[in-house]
Amino acid sequence: MNAPPIVTMATPSISKPVLAELNRQLNHELSAAQAYLAVSIWCEVRTFKGFAAFFEKQAGEEREHARKMIQHVLDRGALPELAAVPSPRQDFGSLLEAVQQAQNMEQVNTQGINAVYEAAIAAKDYPAQVLMHWFINEQVEEEAWTAEMLERVRSATCAGSLQDLDRHIEKLLGADHE
Repeated sequence: MNAPPIVTMATPSISKPVLAELNRQLNHELSAAQAYLAVSIWCEVRTFKGFAAFFEKQAGEEREHARKMIQHVLDRGALPELAAVPSPRQDFGSLLEAVQQAQNMEQVNTQGINAVYEAAIAAKDYPAQVLMHWFINEQVEEEAWTAEMLERVRSATCAGSLQDLDRHIEKLLGADHE
């Protein structure tokens, strides 16, 4: 059986600092996807089906974000560098703690995206700047939903109200799939 030929990339049209930041961020996105999957599993085990589905959806979004960055790097003639994904935290003391982790992840994500954008500005890398505009706008949404979800979970003062909130999220997600 013959191995496929090794494809050599054209001379990259992306600066090393921007490429390094994009590689760091795309690996962070993959790590966040694993972390959201872990939160989803934690919720599923505790019968928070709505939260589990929501965090599973978020895991998929993070993978899509990484893929978008990977494609940008490839389109610019460079090779993305995939790092090992660390094992995510898998246990939480409460649903509130799990949602707080989501908020923390999104805040770190925003910082990373801003760092890529700053590197792109410094390098006068206009294609990377355009790409990062999309991510910057996305992070406004991501931080808004985590803040709202955190407030809703904090406001749920008993197990029954958490279950009601969970069912509400499940219904909202069901409406998204119709």
